[in-house]
Amino acid sequence: MKRRQSFASWLLLAYALLALYASLYPFGPWRWPPGLEWPWLPPWPKRLLRFDVVINIVGYAPLGFLAYAAALRSGLGRARAWWLGLLPWPLLSWSMESLQFFLPGRVPSLADLWLNSLGALLGVLLAAALNGLALLSRWQELRERWFVRRSSQALALLALWPLALLYPTPLPFGLGQWLPKLREVLVDALDGTPWALQWGDEALDLAAAMPPGLEALAIALGLWAPQLVALSVAQSGWRRVPLVALGLLVGGLTTALSAGLYHGPEHAWAWVSDVSMAGMGLAMFLAALSSLMPNAWCAVLALPVLCAQIALISQAPSDPYLALNVQAWEQGRFVNLYGLTRWLAWTWPFVTLLWLLNRLARRARPRGDFYNSGL
Repeated sequence: MKRRQSFASWLLLAYALLALYASLYPFGPWRWPPGLEWPWLPPWPKRLLRFDVVINIVGYAPLGFLAYAAALRSGLGRARAWWLGLLPWPLLSWSMESLQFFLPGRVPSLADLWLNSLGALLGVLLAAALNGLALLSRWQELRERWFVRRSSQALALLALWPLALLYPTPLPFGLGQWLPKLREVLVDALDGTPWALQWGDEALDLAAAMPPGLEALAIALGLWAPQLVALSVAQSGWRRVPLVALGLLVGGLTTALSAGLYHGPEHAWAWVSDVSMAGMGLAMFLAALSSLMPNAWCAVLALPVLCAQIALISQAPSDPYLALNVQAWEQGRFVNLYGLTRWLAWTWPFVTLLWLLNRLARRARPRGDFYNSGL
């Protein structure tokens, strides 16, 4: 089988990093436990909760599934797909449980090791069953019908976009607001030193509301940017129109889910206002025009759009109750994925910028390889 770049490979990498993050959070303080001797075999828990059983099985099932699918779609064959789907994840789980001995806030468990291994096995079995029904090959055919070759990295970024939107943002679709937090950290870190930053209270006051027009523009850019990423790897023709609509649907539903988890179910749609509707309408209009452009032009246009969106969201107001509510949100470890959604919300635009710059730097490719047409 011909080897190809698999979308599942990038999702597997992202999910494996998520497993590492969730297993070792909060990454300290590290200490050597008294009486610990090799081998570091986790103890069996005195009580096994149903939630722990479900979360450990469900948490590792995607690893087995994605590893099997990635190996198969990359042309490694079924035998290697089985090995890659089954072997690494019990070893990963044992490593994580062993490292938890050195984290006082975490409790290593032999049950977690067995349940993680069972989850990976179930994931492999599901992937093998879908492959036996030819559903994996149909997915590949569907992807090739809708997207150009070498689109796997873009699709992985687009799959992470809804997860980033789960974190509460000052404006709908307003990812990338890390500069105010960085400024606060620098002020606290350098306070009382010769290098103390002389920023007065006025400079640190982010409560001033943005003009409605500027707020609508920031919302529009936040929604338009991922649509441009999708259009930069989309096949030409009528399929671009439902992709644009899908971006609005996924973004809107994820933002509503975040608001419901953050403020309560009755406020899930409280973010919908005249300003946000104007911003989404502008984004849809610009995305519809962008769907008529070649892939390379969409990729080039996405660069200034992301930069402008980052600049605007950095000036977005900070509700005095926002910090308290976000702190309460962050206490929900499983909803917030141990703080991972915050990092996704802060870094997604910047990682996407790096991907776009890399693609544009390597744009000299044969016709039809990545872009439908040149610059």
